[in-house]
Amino acid sequence: MSKPLVAIVGRPNVGKSTLFNKLAGKRLAIVEDTPGVTRDRLYAKTDWNGRDFDIVDTGGIEPQADNEILLFMREQAMLAIEMADVIVFVVDFTTGVTAADEEVSKMLLKSGKSVILAVNKMDSTGANNPDIYEFYSLGLGDPVSVSAVHGHGTGDILDQCVALFPDQSDEDEDDDFIKVAVIGKPNAGKSSLVNRILGEKRVIVSEVAGTTRDAVDSPFENKYGKFVFIDTAGIRRKSKVSGNIEYYSVLRAQMAIERADVCIIMIDAREGVTEQDTKVAGLAHEAGKASIICINKWDLIEKETNTMDEMRKDVMRDLSYMTYAPVLFISALTGQRVERLFELIDFVNNQATMRIKTGMLNELLSDAVARVQPPTDKGRRLKIFYMTQASVRPPTFVCFCNDIELFHFSYRRYIENQIRAVFGLEGTPIRMVIRSRDDK
Repeated sequence: MSKPLVAIVGRPNVGKSTLFNKLAGKRLAIVEDTPGVTRDRLYAKTDWNGRDFDIVDTGGIEPQADNEILLFMREQAMLAIEMADVIVFVVDFTTGVTAADEEVSKMLLKSGKSVILAVNKMDSTGANNPDIYEFYSLGLGDPVSVSAVHGHGTGDILDQCVALFPDQSDEDEDDDFIKVAVIGKPNAGKSSLVNRILGEKRVIVSEVAGTTRDAVDSPFENKYGKFVFIDTAGIRRKSKVSGNIEYYSVLRAQMAIERADVCIIMIDAREGVTEQDTKVAGLAHEAGKASIICINKWDLIEKETNTMDEMRKDVMRDLSYMTYAPVLFISALTGQRVERLFELIDFVNNQATMRIKTGMLNELLSDAVARVQPPTDKGRRLKIFYMTQASVRPPTFVCFCNDIELFHFSYRRYIENQIRAVFGLEGTPIRMVIRSRDDK
């Protein structure tokens, strides 16, 4: 049995994301005093009174929505309601009951789910303001007074949530899930790929750049293993980032890279590798993440003999610092080669966690030094005493030598290439740490 799920719903700008952050215990959702900031479902793990569960933040429900984004937000919220065990319906004390609140309450009553009515923005302490009784008209039982900003009443909500959960059973931990961040510039097809993999409209897809704002986690399991796909906001050039909302979206995309095991770097086949693509890929490389380069929208390219080989050469030239990463040509729209992606994720994840025995490394080192003599400077020759692996993700090797200054970058690259030639380590960067024998 999976962990219980609590969905936080309500009309726009009632404080759902602020409450979500408070219950999650960290700032995950973007909070801005602008309706429509949260668009996709955003998940977090939390616990209360020894019970682990998930919570999901949703975009505001506009019952009479007529534009594309608002309709998608409503659809996302309805999906969250279907999946949830308990629903926290957030309303705004300062505005009182609105027509939109009444429409949302009717939807929730029809769902048949357990609903907790949270009256937010009751920031003063002490006895409840009698105006709270207006919310009984929604027909959802006793309202709970809450201040999401200050945290008042959040414990009461959590108590009620736990009381409404199904009986506890052995709930599997997600430690064996591979976390996969889907990154790239705007409109590269990141959300389309996640939706194709999950087989549902998990995240909003639109031609409007910047539609995805939060980094959205989507657990998925198939014959290849267990995965959590993290759809991220498109990372733009700094000069194109406007406003606080987009700034935090880009920041969350970078945070998603940090917590991922594998990064899928999405590139639009029609544009090839742009300057911004090199910067996005560089973030994954600098973070030491196993990576796969996905050339998306391959179905839109007119093919001739060797079109794929030529494109691969261009990618390796433009991303010369990460020639270790496999290149896959896909179409998120048609599903072309998407299944092959799972095999590659497993493969590069295993490569990034490979451990090599010290004895085998030093055999390789002796052979490498015999083939190409270490550099000299003013009569002094570099001597490498031994090498050992210090860590994984990425594989990190420590070389002890007589003088760090003699260990030129070119010879370090040579040793890296020898390690790859013997042990593979495809799809993952390698870190080399050089130390003097005198270092402690």
